[in-house]
Amino acid sequence: MTYIIGEIGQNHNGSVELAKVIIDLASREIRDEVFGNVLKGMDAVKLTKRDLKQELSKSQMDRVYDSPHSFGRTYGEHREKLELSDEEHFEVYKHAKEKGLDFVETLCAVGCLSMLKYFNPDKLKVASRDLTNLPLLVALAETKIPIIISTGMAGKKELDNAIDVITKYHDDLSILHCVSQYPTEPMNVNLNTINYLQKYYADYEIGYSDHTIGIATPVAAVAMGAKIIEKHITLDRRMKGTDQAGSLGPDGVHRMVRDIRILDMSMGVEDIFVVPETIAAKVKLERSIATNRDMKVGEIITENDIHMLSPGDGFKWIDKEKVIGKVLKEDIDTNEVIYKKNLIW
Repeated sequence: MTYIIGEIGQNHNGSVELAKVIIDLASREIRDEVFGNVLKGMDAVKLTKRDLKQELSKSQMDRVYDSPHSFGRTYGEHREKLELSDEEHFEVYKHAKEKGLDFVETLCAVGCLSMLKYFNPDKLKVASRDLTNLPLLVALAETKIPIIISTGMAGKKELDNAIDVITKYHDDLSILHCVSQYPTEPMNVNLNTINYLQKYYADYEIGYSDHTIGIATPVAAVAMGAKIIEKHITLDRRMKGTDQAGSLGPDGVHRMVRDIRILDMSMGVEDIFVVPETIAAKVKLERSIATNRDMKVGEIITENDIHMLSPGDGFKWIDKEKVIGKVLKEDIDTNEVIYKKNLIW
């Protein structure tokens, strides 16, 4: 089953309570109205933690941030308003656990590991921008907590360097194909990178972190074998915040999770066979050898006397030699299926 991560990121807008409500959304079971199945909701939620002392240069933190999405006069003030404390992350973590969800943290600086005094996330996520931040990768890998990395800003060299650093400590590693364009244009998605990662990084679980608009692309990624899907989620795409518009709202979450769970069930096994549930349709709709004229008892059936009609519970054309040359032991009207009981054996 696909592991689906609802990325809250900082769509909580600095509010623990808002984060909890988004978690409630992610944890909701989904009913398949056609067949009545109850489908599992998301598997995990993800938050992001920054250490503002290790985030941007002083001049960038002090610059005026004049944007409709700004929560402060300067970019530093904006970022500070959006940060939850370690204790608040712990509170959100506990709520996710109460809802049966895994909790994933993107830690953006070594200083963020102070959070581990309160709890251990189920997985750590490395943001695409930090794939080349090797000191951070060392610090995260030393915790031995499973790590997910995204390739959004990386080529093969950067990816290999990151893997080399992390696997010195453990190999519980997942790799997500990602494009760091927000939103990602269709011509830049290149889902075939999933095939590439599966081929050349087969030792690791491969997934997809999506920044496209809509749900078609992550569902297609699952069809291509992605084992993890990460997607931004929110309560209302019209809310203030740079990631809100590119996230899935409640209806989008419902549709994406529904379609992925149904696709999980649909993949099946690499074989060809008739499932028991199709037997009734097979009997009703397939063709059987039938008369094309009124025939009388004692007549010998020739190929000119037969054609194919439903239902499919009689002789098939491949078995016509079991019918041709046989003698009828009773009258049969035109356009009636010929059964073994009608023939003298």
